[in-house]
Amino acid sequence: MSKATRATRMLEQAGVAFTVHGYDYDTGADKIGLQAAEALGEEPARVLKSLMALVDGKPVCVIVPSDREVSMKKLAAAFGGKSAQMMKPADAERLSGYKVGGISPFGQMRAPRAAIEQLAMAQDIVFINAGQRGLQVRLDPGEAARVLNAVVCSLVA
Repeated sequence: MSKATRATRMLEQAGVAFTVHGYDYDTGADKIGLQAAEALGEEPARVLKSLMALVDGKPVCVIVPSDREVSMKKLAAAFGGKSAQMMKPADAERLSGYKVGGISPFGQMRAPRAAIEQLAMAQDIVFINAGQRGLQVRLDPGEAARVLNAVVCSLVA
């Protein structure tokens, strides 16, 4: 497994301090983010999942703690929209350029607008997918928000 991905290259180019952490990805896991947290030995609140969604038909990337669920109402409101829905996996893969289970908000083919759950900002460090199944970057959540130009708000139910 390569530790250099489009995501890590984007972070390097942006001057973000991060470390790369591999783990055994379980293809049969019901909750990919929770499986990653367990494999890394980290609290689920520190391991963030990157989800692709649509707000009023426009793609967005939403980043929330792996043990939480996104509120579609709050997600729509975060982008000034009326409705939100999760993107179909095939569409998420095509738009991001990453495989489901390895979708990173960093280095996407056509970077959509991004939003990060405000609870993540209370963590000193977080883990976010590095663009490959079984690979995470460990970084400051404020740096993640900065480099993504992300909206930081309440997104979870």
